[in-house]
Amino acid sequence: MEHKFTTANFAVEVLDSDMPVLVDFYAQWCGPCKMMGPVVKEMADIFDGKMKIGKLDIDESMDIAQKYRVMSVPTFMIFKKGEPVETMVGSMSKTELEEKLKRVLGEY
Repeated sequence: MEHKFTTANFAVEVLDSDMPVLVDFYAQWCGPCKMMGPVVKEMADIFDGKMKIGKLDIDESMDIAQKYRVMSVPTFMIFKKGEPVETMVGSMSKTELEEKLKRVLGEY
C-alpha cells in the first residue's frame, strides 16, 4: 500500500515508524516524478509489511522538503528509526530501486 505523507502526518508516519520508510519527494509538475510513480507504487506492493513506502508533494509540504534539503525531484529518502539513512536523486530503473531497498532491509 502506498502512503501519502504530509507535514501533518510526517512525524507519526515516517519518524515514529517501527519499520523503514521510503519517502518519494515529488512534484505534480515533474516529468521524471510521473515516470517513477508506477515504479514507486509497485515497490509499495512488493515491500508491503517490510517497509512503508509513500509520496510527499514538495509543493504541499515545503517545510519538510526544506528540512531534509531536497533540492531536486524526484528524491528518494529512506528513513530508519526517524533518521535518513540513504538518499537517491533522480529517476532510476525498477531494478535499481528494488536492489537499494533490499540492501537497506538486509535482503541483498
